[in-house]
Amino acid sequence: MESKRTLDSHTILYGVFGDPIRHSRSPIMLNRAFQETGVNAAYAAFHVTQQGLGDAIRGIRSLGYRGINVTIPHKVEVMQYLDEIDEGAQVIGAVNTIVNDAGRLIGYNTDGIGYVRSLKEETGIELQGKTVLLLGAGGAARGIAYALAKEGAACIYIANRTKERAVELAGTIGGFTKAIGLGLDELEQVIGDAELIVNTTSAGMHPNVDELPMSADLLRSHHLVSDLIYNPRITKFLRVAEALGARIHGGLGMFIYQGAYAFEYWTGTPAPVGAMRQVVEQSLAE
Repeated sequence: MESKRTLDSHTILYGVFGDPIRHSRSPIMLNRAFQETGVNAAYAAFHVTQQGLGDAIRGIRSLGYRGINVTIPHKVEVMQYLDEIDEGAQVIGAVNTIVNDAGRLIGYNTDGIGYVRSLKEETGIELQGKTVLLLGAGGAARGIAYALAKEGAACIYIANRTKERAVELAGTIGGFTKAIGLGLDELEQVIGDAELIVNTTSAGMHPNVDELPMSADLLRSHHLVSDLIYNPRITKFLRVAEALGARIHGGLGMFIYQGAYAFEYWTGTPAPVGAMRQVVEQSLAE
């Protein structure tokens, strides 16, 4: 049911900070969630550059925004401006959700838990004891590696163009499960062991839809291949994997669940996940 929503002086404000940001479906999704649950709130997208990030975060405090999502490229940088960081976000070293608790800014990371919830619900995979290959070592990779480790993955290979970053992340994750950092040129040695392959890089994201995060020649039918990108819905990487007989998992569920967890941190109300998914799918089809 479409109810007319009007902004008034009681409306609680939320938003997302990123650069670029105009492609973000977060405002459509979160505004739908507020409408569905009858919360008097509004959510907007803010184009915040790296130079402007500190001012933007201070602005949350002074303007009384209740919550902010943080996206590329600010997830790591933003931490220095917060008052408190949740344990998971601390380990991950990246924040994607800020809760303003009466002027105290608390950082969380809902990417990893959102990803795992989507992966399990959409594929039925049992992560305990699995060997995973993560492509990329940025903010998203950190959240996912930590969440997979907490779910009992036995070994996580992290492959990145700059090998040092992969090795550094493997060092962090090594506190929770076996983790090994590699260069992208070393994939052949480990690809046979991997059961789950996850692309956490932006390779293949709109508009660069023909880019692949790794050589498709290495994919095998026993792999479950997962991509965090949700625009396009099915990336070229996933199409190639599926053609080889592999099972695939797209990024839309992670996007929806990371937003659902953020909504729950902000409001204390269960997120209307079905409505959130429906409105995002509709917007991507347009």
